[in-house]
Amino acid sequence: MSVLPWSLLPDNSSVGPAGQLVVAGCDTLELASEFGTPLFVYDEDHLRARCREAVRAFPGGAQYATKAFLCKAMASLAYEEGMQLDVSTGGEYHVARAAGVPAQHLVLHGNNKSEQELAVALRERVGRVVVDSFDELDRIERLVAEGLPVPQVLIRLTPGIEAHTHEYVQTGQDDSKFGFGIHTGAAEEAIRRAASSPAVALVGVHVHIGSQIFEADFFERAVHIVGPWCRDHGLAELSIGGGLGVAYVEGEDAPTITEWAAAVHRAVDRVGLDVRVSAEPGRSIVAQAGVTLYTVGTIKPIPGIRTYVAVDGGMSDNPRPVLYDSGYETFLPRAVLADRSKVVTVVGKHCESGDLLVRDGKVPADLAVGDILATPVTGAYGHSMGSNYNKVPRPAVVFVRNGTARLVVRRETYEDLLRLDV
Repeated sequence: MSVLPWSLLPDNSSVGPAGQLVVAGCDTLELASEFGTPLFVYDEDHLRARCREAVRAFPGGAQYATKAFLCKAMASLAYEEGMQLDVSTGGEYHVARAAGVPAQHLVLHGNNKSEQELAVALRERVGRVVVDSFDELDRIERLVAEGLPVPQVLIRLTPGIEAHTHEYVQTGQDDSKFGFGIHTGAAEEAIRRAASSPAVALVGVHVHIGSQIFEADFFERAVHIVGPWCRDHGLAELSIGGGLGVAYVEGEDAPTITEWAAAVHRAVDRVGLDVRVSAEPGRSIVAQAGVTLYTVGTIKPIPGIRTYVAVDGGMSDNPRPVLYDSGYETFLPRAVLADRSKVVTVVGKHCESGDLLVRDGKVPADLAVGDILATPVTGAYGHSMGSNYNKVPRPAVVFVRNGTARLVVRRETYEDLLRLDV
């Protein structure tokens, strides 16, 4: 038997009377019929529970990493549950502010912040700016000299740690576009300059070692490396960043947010720090809360090779398999507990051989054209990294809770594809 691991589904999942998947009281097949496919379905109470867990785990500050998934409804939800928001571009900042999140509850990230982005954030008195380069310090000093408020800043340090994850999402190694390298001497120079500059209020340091990391030991190592910088320079804040991994496929296991925080706090205690410790969870807040529903359009068996199953989405709504060779599970929501005895390759409708969603997906043997096919754990970096490649409209997003579905992002139309043309 190869039944879908239940642990990969949203918290409030259940099996309906006909064997179908029900999320938060909503029949997923009915959702597909009402809102169309592809469709992102999020368990709202799952999202809220993870936000509350993060706030409890990091009382010094839990900032939701909006790059994982952002719309106005998600920004509002995270803020309502006590989180601050980590934004890394002017666009993310704009969406968060449009959702009603005060600027003081935002942390501005980014390795190449423009003067315009910085000006808006400083004018509105953003909560923190994570400074990433000497050029950025130059820009901030010019803006403050022009009369804008002095921002509270963290200096992003690069600790020289190569975490066990895909090379494209490693950020803590010496060869990185992010931060000031400790081993190169840039970190010492940046802290010294920020501490002496009247244009910034230096409050702490920030570190981020990568994404989709399963081993808490890497975060502990980061604390042991950057912690002394807080102590030696009399700084009051240490942000450990984000990057906690989640399980995507059968056999994977990841620490909870609470377990991750415990490891970080242990390391802080061992270093002997008396600092405010904050973190930026994103994937671990939203990934498992989301399921993507597709409609099967073509089944193409190639004897002795493989069976291709083409759905009505693809790399435009989930580019992670193409970018990172990421693995996902597959199942049919009409029979969520069925034996998945048929191995298929799930592909999208784009004009690319690499338009692959699941290489060795498992589905019931009676898979048919017109079936709704689902991939779980798609709440992070699907919608946010989506595109209009081949002019495919982007999917709708619904939040489900207590038997009610709430449309939070409408489906794009063909007319939307022309809105920016002149």
